[in-house]
Parts: sequence; C-alpha cells; structure tokens
Amino acid sequence: MPALPYRRNVGAMLFNAQGQVLIARRRDVPVAQGGWQMPQGGVDEGEDPRAAVLRELAEEIGTGHAEIIAEYPHWLTYDLPPDRIGIALGGKYRGQTQRWFALRFLGVDADINLDADPHPEFDAWRWAAIGELVGLAPDFKQEVYAALVLCFAALAR
Repeated sequence: MPALPYRRNVGAMLFNAQGQVLIARRRDVPVAQGGWQMPQGGVDEGEDPRAAVLRELAEEIGTGHAEIIAEYPHWLTYDLPPDRIGIALGGKYRGQTQRWFALRFLGVDADINLDADPHPEFDAWRWAAIGELVGLAPDFKQEVYAALVLCFAALAR
C-alpha cells in the first residue's frame, strides 16, 4: 500500500418517516456497475464533522431538511481497491476515514434536488430498506456499511 494518507470524510444515513434510507447513484459509475451509496463527503480543514455532514447533504442532495439523531461512535476507515489508488479521490489518498451520522429527514421528497450543486455527484436517488444497503455498496465499502447497519438498525423501526 502506498504511503498515502486517508481523507477525512463524513457520511449520512438519512432516514425518512417510514424508516427507509436515502441512497443515490454516482454519475461517474456505469449503471451496470451499480454505483449506489449514501451521501458522503470531505471534511474541510478545521470543520466540525457535524457541520460537515449537514453541508454535504445540502451540496450533494440539495436539502438542509434534516436533523442529526445519532452518531457512529468511532471513525470507520476503508482502503480503495488497488486499481483505483492514484486515480480516485484526486489521486492523493489511499482511502477514507469516515465519521458517520444518522439523520432524520424533515422534508418531503420534492425537497431533494440532485442538481443543486453546479457539479452534481449523483444522477438518481431512491429510498431503500436498511437491509439492502450492504448489498448495494461497492465491495470495498461493504464492511463500513455493515457496521453502520448494525449500529443504526433500531432507527429504521
């Protein structure tokens, strides 16, 4: 593994009133390969992770209609697949270390706008059952998603 650092990142498991989780499909991944994930993004220098997750929701899915209801107790880390190191994440990182939050969506579906940012990351979104998340995640993120599902499963009820 190259001597590259991990990128600091936050992630959002956004629950609707029915206990489903928002997932979105990345624009840069061919549809045949899936590309579904929960919203996540980098933490700016000196930024509080709680503020970062709310900022990322506004940037990535175009809504601020959410409140934090839980936080995963530790940072979770994943490595990029070897063929993506030096390419993904600007080629600067070996993977990401993430702080994850569970949030309650306070809006309506029409409040979600994937085109709110001038450089949208996603081209589609949907609500998914929490049990679907691990199977939808790319292989290298499945361990992180499995930990999140165990931690936040009670919030889906």
